[in-house]
Amino acid sequence: MYWPVLYFIYYAAMAALYPYLPVYYRQLGLGGEQIGILTAAVPLINLVSGPLWGWLADSRQRHKQVLIISLVSVAIFGVLLALPRSFLGLLVVIVPLALFLSPIVPILDSSVLQSLGEHRDRYGRIRLWGAIGWGICAPLAGRLAEKVGLQGLFIVFGALMGLSALLAARQPVRSTLMRPLGAGALSLFWADPRWRAFLFTAFSGGVVLSVISNFLFLFLQDLGASQSLLGFSLTVATVSEVSLLYVSSGLLKRWSPQWLMIAGLILFAVRALLYSFISQPWMAMPIQLMHGLTYALMWVSGVSYAGMMAPPGLNATAQGLFSSAIMGVGMVVGSLLGGFLLAHVGAIWMFRITSGVGVLGALILWSTRNEHTKSI
Repeated sequence: MYWPVLYFIYYAAMAALYPYLPVYYRQLGLGGEQIGILTAAVPLINLVSGPLWGWLADSRQRHKQVLIISLVSVAIFGVLLALPRSFLGLLVVIVPLALFLSPIVPILDSSVLQSLGEHRDRYGRIRLWGAIGWGICAPLAGRLAEKVGLQGLFIVFGALMGLSALLAARQPVRSTLMRPLGAGALSLFWADPRWRAFLFTAFSGGVVLSVISNFLFLFLQDLGASQSLLGFSLTVATVSEVSLLYVSSGLLKRWSPQWLMIAGLILFAVRALLYSFISQPWMAMPIQLMHGLTYALMWVSGVSYAGMMAPPGLNATAQGLFSSAIMGVGMVVGSLLGGFLLAHVGAIWMFRITSGVGVLGALILWSTRNEHTKSI
């Protein structure tokens, strides 16, 4: 099977373009608020279109076709994104690009889990290749941007996505995507104060992640960072992420997922705050080593905590709510908030205010520390 290769190439494609998009937008003359809207468009559309793609794939049993069409479409619209020069023109291309991006990872993850059967514990070993692809391609993309300009990255993105489509065509893709949540299920979760605190904490982590992911490169560029250094910073972050994923099982055996999530968000707040004190681009490299202890730690502990608190028969719904809180709503709000703060108070205070959001989220979850952790 080609699953590790497919993960590697897909995330290599994402690393070749997405971290550099805010830099590209500013190169076109866009301001902070406009950049914030464009970066918010992708998670917002993913949040809305995910259930619709799920209904289409499940009702028609066309998961493989949806995956291939999505990968090919993303390749095409990714290349087309290099053409517009105005905010509205970029938005016109970003919307379908985000629309076709939304079903790819859910179908990949679900198909891999189903193909593994009772050996689902091996999923991490396969998914790890995505992080490796990201870490290897990011600095190469930065080097390429220095040689031929940011325009060259769109071609690399399209080529790698096209290759991903070819590999997907050879895979036994089968999946059940998340369906729209019913009001009864949502009320069951929302009635539990632990779930309200947990989702707000996940949302807070998404806000911090979004600000760092979308606006750190702009800040480092203002400090004089080269494209190569920007790419290398992603490799440093990836090394820490892979290391954390490797030891995550042991961490979850030693400490509760609730405390690990609190620790991850506090460290996220510290990480955002530290960025506001650097005066040279290279000073961000040690801070990037915190990526594993922040994003990766929050993610693995959040998945575990959601599964532990899920009502019987609603584990998939629980995971969907967690993912939507951190990667959906949190990322959208973080993009808009970061763009607004960058435009009105500057990058330094943007990071400091974002740090406060992280602290608030950690305190909210800490307030439920004495609650029982049994299922609803």
